[in-house]
Amino acid sequence: MQDIELPHKKYFKIGETSSLLGIKPHVLRYWESEFPQIRPFKSKTGQRLYRRSDLESLARIQKLLYKERFTIAGARQALSLPEPNAVQQNLLNLKTKLESILESLK
Repeated sequence: MQDIELPHKKYFKIGETSSLLGIKPHVLRYWESEFPQIRPFKSKTGQRLYRRSDLESLARIQKLLYKERFTIAGARQALSLPEPNAVQQNLLNLKTKLESILESLK
């Protein structure tokens, strides 16, 4: 989501979400049925309202399906794993802690 500028608001309607991500509304509705991570809030009138976290998940799904050419099942499995950047950051944090412990033992 780094290259998409999101307006400062809590919820996004399906049309806004569609425009921001460049995905047709029927595709968003289909992805809701295929990916349990996507569960938009529904207003009293039944309008789908997506949260920022939903948009981030949708952008990740879009990348997996369209750029990395995953199947739906493959994308579903990939979404259950942490993002590579998060894993990398965790490893860097662990390395820093281990270096600190090693330094204190000297």
